[in-house]
Amino acid sequence: MAKTYKEDTEILEIETPEGLVQIEKKMEEKKVQSLNDLPGVGPATIEKLASAGFNDLLSIAVATPGELVGAAEMSEVTAKKVIAIARANLEMEFTSGTDMMRRREKMIKITTGSKEFDKLLGGGVETGAITECYGQYGSGKSQLAHTLAVTTQLPREKGGAEATAVYIDTEGTFRPERIVEIAKEHGLDPETALANIKIARAFNSDHQMLLAEKIDDLVQRGTNVKLVVIDSLTSHFRAEFIGRGTLADRQQRINKHLHALIRVAEKHNVAVYVTNQVMSKPDQFFGDPTEAIGGHVVAHASTYRIYLRRGKKGTRVAKMIDAPSLPESEIVFVLAEGGIKDA
Repeated sequence: MAKTYKEDTEILEIETPEGLVQIEKKMEEKKVQSLNDLPGVGPATIEKLASAGFNDLLSIAVATPGELVGAAEMSEVTAKKVIAIARANLEMEFTSGTDMMRRREKMIKITTGSKEFDKLLGGGVETGAITECYGQYGSGKSQLAHTLAVTTQLPREKGGAEATAVYIDTEGTFRPERIVEIAKEHGLDPETALANIKIARAFNSDHQMLLAEKIDDLVQRGTNVKLVVIDSLTSHFRAEFIGRGTLADRQQRINKHLHALIRVAEKHNVAVYVTNQVMSKPDQFFGDPTEAIGGHVVAHASTYRIYLRRGKKGTRVAKMIDAPSLPESEIVFVLAEGGIKDA
């Protein structure tokens, strides 16, 4: 008995007294559980997809054919087929509010070092969400980033996550000396604290976006990442896209970058903290003319939005601008040698 295959059909050739008879038998569909199981996708294509950030079926299922064509140089027909197979093998259904509540119970709140600031955030910087702080230079955005990179390593009972922090530095503001000072304040070994922060310097917007996509690889290799810091989010985009003619392209790229960060936050239960630059609105005659860069794209993508400004006698003021379930309020804090502290 000979066997040949035609797509998803097995053709059996059985020898009988009357001669060979062909019988078509429908093959059982193989459950696709990973990229390696995708039919018609070779190792080289899988490697290209992985290097572009498509590491699992979910990332394939939510991609567009154009994204896969650009990432793996496959045909559009193949890309559509691969996406369809990925979607068919994933349980992309609605979940109940009870399931969402159970997922929320796994969420961790990372302390800022200030009880008042934690209270403003509803307990601390939340995993599975993007927290954005914007303000003028010297308002404390980067100091909060340094503090969070240390407090993430604290035990759970002290407001930490017992985990590693990833720090993407776009402006050259990361200072290991500050980490040492803050670690000593919180009773951590400075050398261990520095070793538990994975730092990368992004030199342009493409590099920044690539580094964000590589966080998924870092987690899959076994690194217990619970905080991602990007300081600052919009610096490179603001410098590279100049003039109104490039505004649409800039916003589209920022939007793609933010959605990659949202996927990391939700998939791995990671807290994403981003700092943002500001500008002054020339048509604002009354009130504070300060406005965050990035417009509605950044505003809608950020789960928590906080405005930082200088206060009286060396203090800083943090105001909650937007949050899903927290009221608008503001608190006063100070920048101390040991990081963020209550005033």
